[in-house]
Amino acid sequence: MSKINDLKKHLKSGEVYRRSDLMEWSKAVDRHLALLVEDGTLHKLSSGLYYCPTESVFGSMPPNEEALVRSFLKEDSFLLTSPNDYNSLGVGTTQLYNTRVVYNHKRHGEFQLGGKVFLFQSKHRFPKKATAEFLLVDLVNNLNTLAEDP
Repeated sequence: MSKINDLKKHLKSGEVYRRSDLMEWSKAVDRHLALLVEDGTLHKLSSGLYYCPTESVFGSMPPNEEALVRSFLKEDSFLLTSPNDYNSLGVGTTQLYNTRVVYNHKRHGEFQLGGKVFLFQSKHRFPKKATAEFLLVDLVNNLNTLAEDP
């Protein structure tokens, strides 16, 4: 049990960890991860991805989406958006979507991380922050995928 307690000392509340991140503090990382998930210290988000929950008065808080995607991709070069962001343009979109879009250089496809659906799209270029201009061009490019009347 002292090995698990040593591992717990390195865990920070609110952080997302990959299995490989914890290997330097444990020689039996799979067994220790299973025990930490069982006792509630960690939550398993997907294969090889774990979250050390932050507690609030309402219970366990979900992980920060940016930290989750950053840990999943193992890099900082991505843009996290949603079709809901088009509402800020004032073009009359009314639907609400339960999907997050991640523009990145590595992954392509739909992944479920921590109970949320992320649509990863591999693009060569994208801004660091979603500007109104970017959102307008993105809206036009994705108009056929929206549940709106074009």
